[in-house]
Amino acid sequence: MRLFPRATTALSFVSILVLGMRGALAGTPPELSRLDALYPSLDALYQDLHRSPELSNREEKTAAKMAARLREVGFEVTEHVGGNGVVGVLRNGAGPTVLVRTDMDALPIKEQTGLPYASTVTSKNDAGETVPVMHACGHDIHMASWVGAATLLAAAKDRWHGTLVFVGQPAEEVVSGAQAMIKDGSWTRFPKPDFAIALHDSPLQPAGQVGLIPGHAFANLDSVDITFHGKGGHGAYPHRSIDPVLMAARAVVTLQSIIAREVNPLDPAVVTVGTFHAGTKRNIIPDDAKLELTVRSYKPEVQKQLLAAIARIAKAEAAAAGATREPTVFVNPAESAQAVYNDPALTARLGGALRRALGDANVVPGEAVMGSEDFGVFGVAAGVPSVMFRVGATEPGQFAKAKTAGTTVPGLHSAGFAPDRERTIRAGVATFTISVLELLGRPAGAL
Repeated sequence: MRLFPRATTALSFVSILVLGMRGALAGTPPELSRLDALYPSLDALYQDLHRSPELSNREEKTAAKMAARLREVGFEVTEHVGGNGVVGVLRNGAGPTVLVRTDMDALPIKEQTGLPYASTVTSKNDAGETVPVMHACGHDIHMASWVGAATLLAAAKDRWHGTLVFVGQPAEEVVSGAQAMIKDGSWTRFPKPDFAIALHDSPLQPAGQVGLIPGHAFANLDSVDITFHGKGGHGAYPHRSIDPVLMAARAVVTLQSIIAREVNPLDPAVVTVGTFHAGTKRNIIPDDAKLELTVRSYKPEVQKQLLAAIARIAKAEAAAAGATREPTVFVNPAESAQAVYNDPALTARLGGALRRALGDANVVPGEAVMGSEDFGVFGVAAGVPSVMFRVGATEPGQFAKAKTAGTTVPGLHSAGFAPDRERTIRAGVATFTISVLELLGRPAGAL
């Protein structure tokens, strides 16, 4: 079995290659021996998905491809769950239920990788504008890994007992798809899981390496809009107006004092003002000015503190300017998400299984980030022990070269993001498959 492809700079990967069909490492499940034969079809699927991406809530063709792959290997499949969501159920006797999730949507980015299978797709966004579309976050990697694991597990039902629920989730990039699937009855129409797992590729690790992050892995996301209401007028006579631009400008600066002076330095938190909209002409003081913020945190109490401080500062700046109306502060639930929290005991258990199969050097501590993901809706929000793995995506030689030079490779949400696809997909398939076998391949017990 060739778990990772061709020559590589990482000694542990070389060890796996050299051992080849002798079973690689002692703990490697025999199911993965089928990965070599399966991989060409996964690679073809990946390239097809990469060259034909679809935006959030427009994943019709992508979802149909995922549903078809699950049906081919024996899953009972339901489509259009919470929009374009796909749920595949495979029952195999008594035992726990494990949810395995992939996301499916792409981003409005013009690809500049130069790859022969690069996307040239354009699509209409929610505003009706034509925009380029690219899988710049690796959801195509996630889907290929998910299909690979589903295929291997369906062919090895003698090795596990329980129920698989494979979820193809839409609209992750706008952090609404998971909640839409739950609202559409995912916990009542389908078996509720005892465990949930997912993965995310990362250019911050060499391809083939799996990162484990016990506890918080992704942050709470709150999308906050602040509109300051002033009194418009001529720019040459500011004393006859109440300037909302000045209120908003002062607020941009003062909001940074929340992190600097109010939040415990040991508690991760971010307040970023991403947009500032005001005015139509240089000599006109407008009636309104609008700020759009992204707010990140891990702890619920810090999340509450940040939102209260933002509202307080906005009102204070308006009052200081003599505004006759309080500003409008709106937390947009459609663009907000709960933190992803990896159950520490479950992370340790699955990490042990992965180390036995892939080797200690290939399963390493990962790094928590302030980015956000809505996988938490399937996990901690539902009281389900869950883990999201981090799977390296950068070609190992390129990774080592960049590290030595102190530079970085094109990352997620970049027009140049180009994963080392074979190593990354193989590691993703292995991570899903080994984890499911750990949870369903023996009687359920305490973590």
